[in-house]
Order: sequence, then C-alpha cells, then structure tokens
Amino acid sequence: MNFKFFFVKDFKEFLKSPKKILSLPQVKNNPELTKAVHLALSGQSDEAVYHLYKELIFMMARSFHANIDKLYKSRLFGDTGIDGLKIDFNFGLRLDIPQGNFHAKISDFDSGQIFFDEDISDTRLVSSDYYYIHWHIEIFLDGEKVFEHILNLKNQPTLIVFTSKAIGDTLALLPYAAKFQEIHGCKMSVYVREHLRDLTKKLYPQLKLVPEITLDYYATFFCNSVMGDLLTLPADPRTVSLTKLGGTILGLENVILPAPRCSKPKKRKIKTPYVCIAVQGSSTPKSWLYPGGWNVVIDYLKSLGYRVLCIDKNKSQTEFGYTVDMPENAEDFTGNIPLVERADMLYYAEFFIGLSSGLSWLANSVGCPVVMICGFSQDFYEFYTPYRVANRFVCNGCYNDITNPSYASNVCPHYLKTEREFECQKKISPRQVLNAIEKLIVDKNLIPPALK
Repeated sequence: MNFKFFFVKDFKEFLKSPKKILSLPQVKNNPELTKAVHLALSGQSDEAVYHLYKELIFMMARSFHANIDKLYKSRLFGDTGIDGLKIDFNFGLRLDIPQGNFHAKISDFDSGQIFFDEDISDTRLVSSDYYYIHWHIEIFLDGEKVFEHILNLKNQPTLIVFTSKAIGDTLALLPYAAKFQEIHGCKMSVYVREHLRDLTKKLYPQLKLVPEITLDYYATFFCNSVMGDLLTLPADPRTVSLTKLGGTILGLENVILPAPRCSKPKKRKIKTPYVCIAVQGSSTPKSWLYPGGWNVVIDYLKSLGYRVLCIDKNKSQTEFGYTVDMPENAEDFTGNIPLVERADMLYYAEFFIGLSSGLSWLANSVGCPVVMICGFSQDFYEFYTPYRVANRFVCNGCYNDITNPSYASNVCPHYLKTEREFECQKKISPRQVLNAIEKLIVDKNLIPPALK
C-alpha cells in the first residue's frame, strides 16, 4: 500500500518566508532537507513542495513522538463496511483506501473547505495536521458515493495527548481537555507525562489518565505548544496566549477558561509566614540576569520579616555561558520534589516571585499571587498577573516576534554575542521588582511580620 499526505494549510504560503524553514535547527543540520528547501523555493513545483512538506512533517513527528511508524503505519480499527476501506482520527485523519477506481473528497464540515479531492487507489491517506478539525469524508467508487462520514465524538473513545514535559505548557492547556469532554460527550482519556500525573489527578480528578499512547481510539488529539511543531498547529503559538492555545488546538476558539485550581492541602507544614522564589527557568536566558538582583530582593523580603524559600529543582543551572545559582541568602528548599508537594507549599505562601516558568504556573494554579519577572515574551503570552515585571525600554519580547527567523531557539536572536545579549532579562532592575512586591502587599492587604 502506498503512503500519501494531504495538507490542510497552504504550504506555499509558508515558503514565502523561507528563512523560517532554513533556520529550524533540524533543517540546518540536515543537508537533504536543506537541499529540499532550496529545490522547493527554486520553482515551487507541486512535486518539490510536496516532498519538502512531507519531509518536514516527518521531521517534526520524529522530534515529538519516538515511533513514527506507530503513528503513521499502524493498523486502523475503524471499519466502514467496505472491504479494505478503513478510517480513524488517531493522528489527524488516517484513511486506508483499497485498490480500485476510488475517489476521495475530504473537507471541513463546518466551513465546507475542501482539503483533498482526487482519484486514489491502494493508498494510506494521512492528514498533516493532527489538531481538531470537523472532518467530512466522502468516498466514491466508479463515480458512485459508497461511503460518507462526519466526525462525531459523541460516546466515542477519545484520547487527548499532552506531549510537553513542561509544567507550564501542560497547566495552560489542561483546562480545555475537561471542557472538550463536556462539549462533545466523548469517552475521554488523557495522557500526560509521568511526572505530571499526580498533579493532574489533583487538579482534575474527573479525568481518566492513561500511562501510554495507543492508537485504538476513535480519535486522538495532540496538544502541543512547541514552536518547532509549527506546521502541525492550527496557529503560530507565538501569536496566541498559552491560556487560549488549548482551545485553539481543540476547536474551542471562543472559549476562554480560567486556570485550574488545586484544593486546600490537609496540613500546613511551615507555620511562619514565607515567600517562595524560583530563579531558574527551562533555559538560562529565561532567568533574571541582573547581577545581584535576587540578593537585593531577598534582603528586602527578610527586612519585612518573611522567610524566603528557594524551590527550584536544581541549585545551579548553566547554559549559554551563564550560570544561575540559588541565592545564598535564601533558604534551600531545592530538589526534585513531587509537584503536588510543591503545590501544597505554594498554597500557603504569602506570594511567589519567579519567571515565565512552570513554577509560576503552578503557583497560579493554587491561587498564590505571582510576581513574574519576564521580558523575553510579551505580556499577553502567559497568564495575567498585575505583578508582571519587564523593561520595555530595551530589546524585548523576541519570543513572540513572528518576523524572527530563529523562532525555534531560545538563544538571543538579535544581539547574541554582543554587549546587548539577553538585555530583556538583564535590564530589569531590582527597583522594578520591589515596586511590584510593594503593590502586591498593598493590593492583597498583607501585613508583613516585621510590621505587626
């Protein structure tokens, strides 16, 4: 049986910005892909464009899913009543068409937009996009319609997969899984990474969690916010808030959901008032890089009578020539602590000071006020906090800059290896952070221990 992709998006539009493709690390390090890009750009023949898009889709699938054969070539379980004609929606639309004079027409049922309308035989036809689409499939044999199906999730076994290891990405997208089940009435299962399962159970006890991804469901949807997977997402994730992206992927675009909320822990372990901090992000450039900035903030908090607990996973992080250590004047609560325990600690904290990182999202999920120190992204991207701190007088927000061809990298795209590198995180002053803390204390009617 042959294998063929069909594309929901117009890939030729993507080729109008070739630097976006050529700057992908996976492309730069692959001579065959680089050659395919230039071939597609030279004449943009349909054959060259198809070959390039196919290779890029395979590349991205390999990046996020270990066994590509399992995803694209495994058995289809959806019988149609026609010998050899099978269908499912487990990695986008997958359709097996037997040998014969067949014609397939595939469209979006709501808009009527046609994605594929061709004669086809002895082929597995697979969509390049694996987010929610209200598929409409029509199959003709010898000019006569012999099969028609419209995606209907009602009472159907459905899997939603959260591929990211990141705490923040998962917490941002998770609310839409519960809403998706409510709207469609499907028999839903959810896959999250192992280290996130206990936390997910605490947040959404009604969700059925599964330990592995199997493709024996009616439909499977993959929730991912990674920009390296740009071609298979419904929107450029740089242009959509993480708090809305889950809805965009799952077809709930007009739904904006609040952050999940953890229940109150049974016991408070630390009785004295404390503030939690986290000085490291998923990459060092996300850290607050103002020299000595954390020491100034911690000394201020201590002068107010607060204990200051550093709850990073590691005591030290080094990347791109920068080392971020746990501040010496903070109490050491670092370590690979279960996230449920971290959530319990954050629940009783007066407030949290951190970055655009998973622990900020975790603090937000327990209702702990967050001071977020972040200049590399724009304000709309993370959850809203009135205590966000950024210096918009310097280069900033490159993470959400769609004109930046290096969107797949965390490396400073404009000023790397110059005096201005990472200035979005270096030029946020301690005074700005203290202003946010003082505002928070007033807004929340907090009385620091030293003032009681």
